[in-house]
Amino acid sequence: MSNLKSGTLLGHPKGLFLLFGTELWERFSYYAMRAILVLYLTDKTINGGLGWTTQDALNLYGIYTGLVYITPLIGGWIADNFLGQRRSIIIGGLLMALGQFTLALPNDMVGTHSVSAFYLGLALLIVGNGLFKPNISTMVGDLYQEGDHRRDGAFTIFYMGINLGSLLAGIIAGSASAAYGWKAGFLTAGIGMLISLVTQMVFAERLLGNIGKVPAAKRAAEMNESGKKEPLTRKERDRLKVIMIMGMFVVIFWAGFEQAGGLMNIFSQQYTDRMLGDFEVPAAWFQSLNPFFVITMAPIIASIWVKMGSKEPASPVKFALGLFFLAAGFLCMVGAVLEQGGDLTVKTSMMWLVGAYFFHTLGELCLSPIGLSLVTKLAPLRLASLMMGAWFGFNAVANYVAGIIGAHVGEAGPMAIFSGIAIAATLSGILLLMCSNKLISWMHGAEGYVEKDELADAKPVEA
Repeated sequence: MSNLKSGTLLGHPKGLFLLFGTELWERFSYYAMRAILVLYLTDKTINGGLGWTTQDALNLYGIYTGLVYITPLIGGWIADNFLGQRRSIIIGGLLMALGQFTLALPNDMVGTHSVSAFYLGLALLIVGNGLFKPNISTMVGDLYQEGDHRRDGAFTIFYMGINLGSLLAGIIAGSASAAYGWKAGFLTAGIGMLISLVTQMVFAERLLGNIGKVPAAKRAAEMNESGKKEPLTRKERDRLKVIMIMGMFVVIFWAGFEQAGGLMNIFSQQYTDRMLGDFEVPAAWFQSLNPFFVITMAPIIASIWVKMGSKEPASPVKFALGLFFLAAGFLCMVGAVLEQGGDLTVKTSMMWLVGAYFFHTLGELCLSPIGLSLVTKLAPLRLASLMMGAWFGFNAVANYVAGIIGAHVGEAGPMAIFSGIAIAATLSGILLLMCSNKLISWMHGAEGYVEKDELADAKPVEA
């Protein structure tokens, strides 16, 4: 399905950079809104916030981000069986743009219906994201033939686009909100989504060709001798087991990592000394530390994997490293709490937050782009977008758990939460290392390992 006529750029199909740009501006839109969501909900000043309690705001944040990651399961199934990836992206993008502009409606325009308009905007974002998110990632994999060694590198480039959008989002939305109010921040998010949509509509035909036009289930059936859907082979079932097992460890990682938009966002706002001379750093700017570290460190991490050659760790080992780095980041947050000495009026050094985001980013680079690439390697063609949606579904569970964890900070205290996540991540990493050999064998050579017995590969079993 790759479109060779479009040519290459930096050794990759030009279509990759179209998907890079489309995802960049969509992620700008998402993270611009996410950077100010909790702050907007809890603002009790004249800036136009809703004045919610911290617990209510974090509960909603967990529900919203959870739904954002669970709806791709439905959107992936719709794309695989009916719409195809390209049409799903366009429809999803339109819904998300409408959602952001609904959130940006001035309070004097919606009057007493401000909360209803707020919920409508969130609903449009959730549904649109479900159609957009799994399909843009799956199309990256479709640019490459099976076994193409460039695929992991392609997802690293794609992932840099995601984080460049996130980096711009925290700065632009945070600055706009600080200068003109929260609605200005939501407006910038809507403009970013429009740029993403226009970019895809203008260049897709030329750079992607037929990629994403035909539903994957139809393509898969045409490739079978019978011309119909056939049962999964044993190799396919084993590979699906790997996706599901790895996904459980992903839940643990993202449940900790997603404290960035909730609990750590509140910590930066209320308990961190953000003064640089006479300038107070906006709390939303800390949301840009993670994408900044991704952009600067992703090429370094990628080059390390390349230089390791045959000694490059398998995906389960990389995932375990990601969990260990997550634990290291929360040890930095433990350090911040210890600096307070039990006195919540004490402001802690910004360097604790910087250190936490640094280690969390190292963990993310060992887990997130590797996971996206892994799904495209292991998922059967007819389930490609569905399984990508399922992968994001694990993030849904994680985000919901993250909201619950953050909402209980008043009861348990930040020390118990930060240290608890660090311990859980460490134990999970150790367990994953213990299971890694079995998981690698179930991949059946997807990452270059040659199996001694592949006789079961061609033997169909009931799906």
